[in-house]
Amino acid sequence: MHSSLVRLQNVFGFFTTVAFTAAGLVALSVLFFPQAPSASIEVRNVQVVKGRPHYHSNKREEYAHIKFDLEADLTSLFTWNTKQLFVWVAASYPSIHPNTTSTPIPPSQAIIWDHIINSPSQLSPPSPWSFLLTKDSAYPPSTRQSAKAKAARAAEKKKKDRDAKKKKDLSKPDPDAKPGLLKLENVKPKYQITDISGTLAEREDVVLEVGWNIQPWVGGLQWASSLRPGSWLGRVAWQWSGMMGGKSGVFELPGLVGAKSKKGKEGVVDTEGKEKVMGKGEVPRAGEARPVGEI
Repeated sequence: MHSSLVRLQNVFGFFTTVAFTAAGLVALSVLFFPQAPSASIEVRNVQVVKGRPHYHSNKREEYAHIKFDLEADLTSLFTWNTKQLFVWVAASYPSIHPNTTSTPIPPSQAIIWDHIINSPSQLSPPSPWSFLLTKDSAYPPSTRQSAKAKAARAAEKKKKDRDAKKKKDLSKPDPDAKPGLLKLENVKPKYQITDISGTLAEREDVVLEVGWNIQPWVGGLQWASSLRPGSWLGRVAWQWSGMMGGKSGVFELPGLVGAKSKKGKEGVVDTEGKEKVMGKGEVPRAGEARPVGEI
């Protein structure tokens, strides 16, 4: 006859087997949900300024400040196994070193903006106790609001909603929008771009690209790059399609503000003549850059 410890081990082993089997089925079930994300991004404004990475640094670098418009529909990426979606915008530009046949150099990439979109189940996770609560137990009569108080609160909320629409900032995601829908205008970058060489002015063939990453409740992470043509996931997930659009047109970074470029172009004239010291979380501004000729 088995002892109590052996029986407990058998029960625990059966439980883990069932749990891992159920988790595997949940992870594989997302293959049956079609995915067709789309995005459109356009460059609004580009500036290149000069500054230092921190106050005590003697190294001076060039920083690119890129504003853009973004409109994306990523609702098809949200399934019952999606916990949250990580979206970013990256700037891609060729390296300053020339490519060779033996050692091709990939283009440089730098993320200028990102955002986390939580799924509805992440914002309000279900609780097993919610099914046991009734209206009387969850809201006792002493805490119930009268009809007059409810009407007053509804009128106040409607007024706040009207004021919020008037002061709505189109450069930030709307928290009340459907998860996955983004319609942003004149977005300021969260991160300034710099290069290992320290120079970015007049860099050509720059492209902005939208990327995303799905973080599921169960299973592995899914990246936008994993659905490119020829990838193994693209062949297995027959109902999934890669990003439609999601790339801006090719553009060129302008010359340093206040300095005359090699092509005879000039950047924005510096009004203060001071060098910008880049602090943590700061974004360089054109009016605080020092012309190259004065350094």
